[in-house]
Amino acid sequence: MKFFSDISIWWLIPWGLFSTLLAYWYYRGQKGLSDLNRWIKPSLTILRGFSLFLIGVLLLGLLLESIEYRAEKPVFITLVDDSASMLNYKDSSDVAKRIDDFRTKLEDQYSEKFDVVHYSVGDGVEAIDPQYKDQLSNLDEGFEQLYTQFYNQNVGGICFISDGNFNRGSNPNYSAEKISLTPIFTVGVGDTIRKRDQVIRNVAANDIAFYKNKFPVEIDIQATRVGKVSSNVTISKNGKKIATESVSYKDGKLDFAHVSIMLDANEIGFVEYTVELQAVDNESSYENNRWSFYVEVIDSRSKILMLSHAPHPDVTAIKSVIEKDENVEVTSMLTSEWSGDINEFALLIWHEPGVNGNSELAAKVKSSSIPVLYLIGNRSKASNVRRLGIGVTLPPSRGARSDEVQASLKSGFQLFEVSDNIQNALQYWPPVNVPFGNISTQKGSTLLTQRIGQVVKTDPILLFTTGSRKQGVFIGEGLWRWKLSEYARTKYNKGFDELIQKSVQYLVVRKNTDALRINMPRRFSVNDDVVINAEFYNSSLERITEPAISFVLTNEDESNVNYEFAKGSLDYKLSLGKLKAGKYSWVAKTSFDGKKYDKSGVFVVTDISIENLESSANHNLLNQMATKSNGDFYRLDQLDQLLKDIGKRKDIVKITSEESSFINMIDYKWIFFLLICLLSLEWFVRRRAGSY
Repeated sequence: MKFFSDISIWWLIPWGLFSTLLAYWYYRGQKGLSDLNRWIKPSLTILRGFSLFLIGVLLLGLLLESIEYRAEKPVFITLVDDSASMLNYKDSSDVAKRIDDFRTKLEDQYSEKFDVVHYSVGDGVEAIDPQYKDQLSNLDEGFEQLYTQFYNQNVGGICFISDGNFNRGSNPNYSAEKISLTPIFTVGVGDTIRKRDQVIRNVAANDIAFYKNKFPVEIDIQATRVGKVSSNVTISKNGKKIATESVSYKDGKLDFAHVSIMLDANEIGFVEYTVELQAVDNESSYENNRWSFYVEVIDSRSKILMLSHAPHPDVTAIKSVIEKDENVEVTSMLTSEWSGDINEFALLIWHEPGVNGNSELAAKVKSSSIPVLYLIGNRSKASNVRRLGIGVTLPPSRGARSDEVQASLKSGFQLFEVSDNIQNALQYWPPVNVPFGNISTQKGSTLLTQRIGQVVKTDPILLFTTGSRKQGVFIGEGLWRWKLSEYARTKYNKGFDELIQKSVQYLVVRKNTDALRINMPRRFSVNDDVVINAEFYNSSLERITEPAISFVLTNEDESNVNYEFAKGSLDYKLSLGKLKAGKYSWVAKTSFDGKKYDKSGVFVVTDISIENLESSANHNLLNQMATKSNGDFYRLDQLDQLLKDIGKRKDIVKITSEESSFINMIDYKWIFFLLICLLSLEWFVRRRAGSY
């Protein structure tokens, strides 16, 4: 027991003397006690002096150090590789049984000496029995977890059982070195002898390809002890071979080959391709000669419909710019010839919509949500334009009179970026013909206004409106002159092309206003938990969770499984767990306020069978780990010897540690009660003696 104080403890000696003298002085003058027994007065003096001394001790702020010695048993950890490659060898049938028996014997023999704990590591670290099914080996994470969880604890030893192969994370030797002063006993599973085999090590392809374009497929091949022979690599789609490439092995012992093949994306949707390597006689495994992958082929082309009352050079000028984009498909027709469905298109460009009052087409446009770019020339009647509901008011027709005006960029336009190319071109573009009189707009954002000489007017030439759908309006004729003038001046059409392209791009990109929205990736692996999120918006675009949303999942065998989303505070969630490899289609449905809503889509689950590629163990890694940590390496059939050697180790011992705790004497309640008792006893004696 040690004492500590901010004031020297030696001050207790003069304080004790002072307390005694003060008590003696106090009772010396007490004449009423002189007639009592002679022991009463000294006793009261002692009680008063000791009470004063205790008060001084408490005021001194003494700290008492208490030391406790604790013996900590060593922790012995078993870490087992839980990946599927552990069963790739000829002794795979005995691996699980031998490891289970070893862990049982370890607990039976050393449970009193050690605290034995068990962990498994594959694509994650868990304190469970290994199943040897994980398709990823992240051995580094296993040692990182042990380092974090058992930091500053008495870890006596670690038994690491693995084939030494890993395909995720860094080399586990680096993280094992962090667990210093702890011997690691490694147990090697499998055979290190390389067998006669061909392996497709990796296939790299774009997740997404564009329809009617080509995309590359990169294939990495490893051949072990197959001799100086040749083989063929084929790629199949729907059971039909679509590409073949020859591979020649030159070394014969260990060869690596890389094959690059270009494929045509001629089928929209998720397309499954199979890479197959021609077999060589007596290969150790033929399963690793195949590799399947999916490519999502999307039709990214935006379909644009151009309708005009009659052929016009402005329409031709705009069409020539749009068609430069390979991802755009343009259909151009006269209004009188068109009888199709405009909802099939991403954008409608309508030239002279106010000619002859085409009420039927105008009604179809109003009832649809398709964005529209109106090109209003001098032949469009003001009354017909007003009926379009685009918020533009033209002056009444007065003998088809027109003005020639140039275009000026209006400041504050923010719908898209206007580059220097457009701003510079506006300075010398020739005038366009616009209807004579005042032109006004009630809504929208104006990009170009009229300019006559140096006078800039507020009348619009090009403007865009927003709302339930996007609309653009160009008022005037003579766009083709802008294109010819810029080319004659610069030999390019950068400004004109950019103006048309950005205008079209703004109109084509749609804002998601769907009430039912399903959010999920379109690609998972067999190791992923498939989680789907959903949202539902009411007519005011407020996110709600009132309606129930059903979900029907269909696999490649046309089998349906019904689910229902779980409701959260603001959204929905559905967990499907891990799914088998393949292509799945889905339909989500709900109803709200008398209306039905549905969404459908497709996603794929890919099989990452990296573990099946390993046919030989990597015991060098295990040897290095054991040597660096002062441990030992054992084969799987030497587990009994490992049990004996663990018991002989002199460095796996208990650690005795001392723990100090400090307590202020004023915190001891018994001192307080002692002080109360002393003062109470003094009072009682004096009271009995008649001193009070």
